[in-house]
Amino acid sequence: MTLYPRFRITLLTTSDIATMLFLIVLSLLNIIFAAVIPYWFVLVGCNLLFVFLIPFFALKAKDSRLRVIKYIRDWYPVPMILYVFKQTYLMVHPIHPQDFDWLLIDIDRWIFGGDPTRWLSVYAHPVVTEILQISYASYYLILLSVFFELSFEKRHTEYFLGSFLVIYGFYLSYIGYFLLPAVGPRFTLYDFSSLDRSLPGIWATGALRDFVNAGESIPKNVPNAIDFAQRDAFPSGHTQLTLTIMYISFSNHLKSRWVILVAGSLLIISTVYLRYHYAIDVIAGGVFFLFTVWSGKRIDAEWRAHKKKLRSAETGVHRPQ
Repeated sequence: MTLYPRFRITLLTTSDIATMLFLIVLSLLNIIFAAVIPYWFVLVGCNLLFVFLIPFFALKAKDSRLRVIKYIRDWYPVPMILYVFKQTYLMVHPIHPQDFDWLLIDIDRWIFGGDPTRWLSVYAHPVVTEILQISYASYYLILLSVFFELSFEKRHTEYFLGSFLVIYGFYLSYIGYFLLPAVGPRFTLYDFSSLDRSLPGIWATGALRDFVNAGESIPKNVPNAIDFAQRDAFPSGHTQLTLTIMYISFSNHLKSRWVILVAGSLLIISTVYLRYHYAIDVIAGGVFFLFTVWSGKRIDAEWRAHKKKLRSAETGVHRPQ
């Protein structure tokens, strides 16, 4: 007797499967590199708990009349993405302590003949900085807005496909962090501690910059901020996932698609202007986006077809003779 009968597997979405598989992979990495990863056993325990809870809530949501169960089942990927992001923070640098900013800088200079971040500094202005810092900080709001609209319109198929593309895209970008860890030009080409003076905004820039730094586990006013920074420059997840959200909004003809286009375009520009990313990070984000959509749609279609076969087989097995 199995914990989850075969036909119950059809309740799992591609987002569920991708998350469970990625948590298992992270757990294996934690075990393999246990000697250098702090609290690895806690991370493994939490990962295995979530691997159990995901199908549990999928089962419960099928028949439960409690809305909270259905909300957890549909929206758990939001906190899960943040949880996995912070887990990679504890893993990437201990596993791969060498940063590859030097390589990304060399690639930028080979492609462009210089540093694009320095070119954009020529056009720096407090008003421009303010607008772009707001755009950069609105990243998660832009992501969530699309799914709120799909959920409100009860477009469940589109919601779950879009959710998978975003979750799958996040996990792919996290693989990039492991393979090519880097901190970004604000640490390597500029003095991180003087950004508020060298790239000032007007009202909100300072607070939003502190908010972004806190999200990357960088304490305020520490002399060695680079030691705390998350190695998440390559690829630019902001670029990859923003392009994914643009694709979802236009392919589904959402009312918000033109707002998403403008806000998302400003956000992508801000990644280099605000010195969070090298230009090659943005290019890689575009490549990751194309691969995410190309492969993600096929994976989702194949899983839906497989579930249909499983349901048909289950119906056939239980049909009265």
